[in-house]
Amino acid sequence: MNAHHHRRCTLAGSVIGAVIVALDGTVLTVAQPSIQRDLHASFAQVQWAGTGYLIAVASLLVLAGRLGDRYGHQRLFALGMLGFGATSAGIGLAPGIGWVIGLRVAQGVFGALLQPATLGMLRAAYPPDRLPMPLALRTSAIGMAAAAGPVVGGALTTHLGWRSVFFLNVVPALLTGVAALLLRAPAVAAAGKASGTRLDLPGACLFAVASAALVHTLVGIPEAGWTTATALGLATAAAAGGWFVRHMRRSASPLVPPSVLRSAPVASALGVLLSASASLFGTLFIGTYFLQDVLALDALQSGLRVLPLAVMMVLSAPAGAILQRRYGTRRTALAGMSLLALGILLFSRLGPESTAAAVGGCFLAMGAGFGTVMVTATAVIVQGVPAEHSGVAGGLQQTAMNIGPAVGVAVATMLMTAATGPAGASRSAMHATLLPLTAVALVGALLSLPLPGRAHDRRPRVRRRISGVRRLRPTPDGRTEEP
Repeated sequence: MNAHHHRRCTLAGSVIGAVIVALDGTVLTVAQPSIQRDLHASFAQVQWAGTGYLIAVASLLVLAGRLGDRYGHQRLFALGMLGFGATSAGIGLAPGIGWVIGLRVAQGVFGALLQPATLGMLRAAYPPDRLPMPLALRTSAIGMAAAAGPVVGGALTTHLGWRSVFFLNVVPALLTGVAALLLRAPAVAAAGKASGTRLDLPGACLFAVASAALVHTLVGIPEAGWTTATALGLATAAAAGGWFVRHMRRSASPLVPPSVLRSAPVASALGVLLSASASLFGTLFIGTYFLQDVLALDALQSGLRVLPLAVMMVLSAPAGAILQRRYGTRRTALAGMSLLALGILLFSRLGPESTAAAVGGCFLAMGAGFGTVMVTATAVIVQGVPAEHSGVAGGLQQTAMNIGPAVGVAVATMLMTAATGPAGASRSAMHATLLPLTAVALVGALLSLPLPGRAHDRRPRVRRRISGVRRLRPTPDGRTEEP
């Protein structure tokens, strides 16, 4: 298979894998009430179906990326897709809520395997200067899936039942996984395997404990609030995270290679993604209450108000890749974060008299800013490390994109509770909550300053010669001169 055809197949596989994961998360939200009624489950049990998945994914993303660097991203991608499709079918056939929870955790494991691989495959297939546009197409597809998920999930649940939501992924996942197994990629040596480096299992365990404790605590804050268990969870995450950093500095074969740890652009890009996703999803969490409690809209009307955000994510991703190539990473990321912060700030000024155009304009700004930042920061992370470490970089990027929303929702919940108490949402409470989230977005803008600037063309100018003779060009009066 030639390189051009392989790149197209790799891009298609990466987009399908990212879409399946994004679609699975959004359609499940709509199906949860039906699962609870049909399986006679408690609210906490249904919540664990989502929490167990998130914990499994966040805990294993970096290890999965390292496995891809060692054994090949395409192989890990195929295994992840086949496992994701098989567990989706199992959930659709599950006889009880216990099976659903267990299979969702298993699905999270396979989701962790395939997500970093979707970035690692692109890094291996495309030259660095051509990578931003494939990443932009992948981001646009994720935005489209996020927008279509609630609609598709609602339609399937209403007419065919909640089990059809999980069967939706089975055929595409299995077909894509089989195709990835059969597709022969250009021979690329797995650097980690070739050099004999061993897997850092202690580091992987420490990272898993830190991530699991952090995600579990953050997900539980909206329901339980600030309790002793919450404090213990955060303390466990901090202790495990500190031990992990200490282990990375002393290990001969660390889970995260030194070239990744010491890269200032990669660290800045991860901080930008964390800030952007935290501020956006925290705002969306508050926005749901504003649309339904303050504006008195139903669920469908609220979804239509938020639709401009998804549309702009789809459109701004390829635009961000073009802007990045023309104006540089720093300026593009700074503009995107500033636009996101402006959208959140304007949203905080809305009230009961706000029109649909005003609400839609705020979501347009947030979607345009977030889509631009996501493409730009992801390109820095994937391009900023050697190709043999692209899986670890992809795992870190996916970890930031999983933890950021949980942080944003937890922060928004605590701020909203402090501002309202038991009274519920109000305009003043929303304002008091969204201003700190605007500040979080502005922190992301500051973190974008260390990102690389515009890549200038420094190719040496060489006189064009033909057979050793300087090439001449005619002048309007018939003479010739050197160009």
